[in-house]
Amino acid sequence: MKYEWRKKEKEYYLPKSKPEVVDIKEFKFIQLSGEGNPNSEGFSEAIGVLYLLAYAIKMMPRNGIDIDGYYDYVVYPLEGLWDLKEEARGKEVLDKDKLVYTLMIRQPDFVTEEVFNKAMEIVKKKKPHRLLDNVNFESREEGKCVQMMHIGSFDDEAMTFEVMKKFCNDNNLEIKTLVHREIYISDFRKTATDKLKTVLRYRVR
Repeated sequence: MKYEWRKKEKEYYLPKSKPEVVDIKEFKFIQLSGEGNPNSEGFSEAIGVLYLLAYAIKMMPRNGIDIDGYYDYVVYPLEGLWDLKEEARGKEVLDKDKLVYTLMIRQPDFVTEEVFNKAMEIVKKKKPHRLLDNVNFESREEGKCVQMMHIGSFDDEAMTFEVMKKFCNDNNLEIKTLVHREIYISDFRKTATDKLKTVLRYRVR
């Protein structure tokens, strides 16, 4: 039976449309860092490269490559860590060209550095791309976080962040850093803007 994150890990990926506290343990990711406007071609290319690797890992057993502890699963959603260059902070209007990001796709526990390297080898042979050399495999643990489901345009996220900041103030929680995580539950290439579902998350103490 296929492992489905939507059913098994709702606490991480399907929060309510109001702030909640969650403890995020250590997960493994394939990731790629960059900067600039998310509407650019380079950003789309980065997403494409990550998915090539994610599906190469998922399909390995079907292609005759055994992975210790493998089980079939639904590929995890795209995530992004977002920051701003120093000169763009504190301005009233967000300058998207000054955004700094790390895009990532979580991997099941059985994925190791060795599995990642094998996937990289496969993709480089079948679909070489200049960005592949910038992708790395890393474990991350976020710990205590405040998260909330944002429904609608990415441009309206500021309103949801304000709700989250008020929740933190009311509950004696301090936001560790304004670098925040977004998890894209909807496929933004196929979903109407007003129906987009994005998990927004701050690390707190």
